[in-house]
Amino acid sequence: MSELSPDDIPYTLGLDRLVDLDQEADFIGKSALQRIQREGVKRRLVGVEIAGEPLDAGNPEFWPVRDGERVVGHVTRCVYSPQLKKNIGFVNVPTDRSILGTEIAIDAAGGQRWARVVPIPFIEPKKKISR
Repeated sequence: MSELSPDDIPYTLGLDRLVDLDQEADFIGKSALQRIQREGVKRRLVGVEIAGEPLDAGNPEFWPVRDGERVVGHVTRCVYSPQLKKNIGFVNVPTDRSILGTEIAIDAAGGQRWARVVPIPFIEPKKKISR
């Protein structure tokens, strides 16, 4: 199991900055990426904080993400972070559910839990100043 699927592209993963479509060189998939860049993506992989008691273990399979009764996405990975003292994870959801602060319902192993979309990385990397 992986966060990524064959359907994922840099735009769904928040890696837009790594795509240079202005270069003159042609490559397989360039026209498709140009179209998606113009039209936007329908799904995104985003970070979440998951409410509730610490997770005993991660999810060995995708957990459904719901909007009411309808499944709209899935949890790809989740874990309890001792450093952050909270459950964190990644979810693949429609773009309208990927906005920071959005609350989503997850069908977790122990029952339904609530999660909130948060920025990635979950912690600010420590910056070192050169001497």
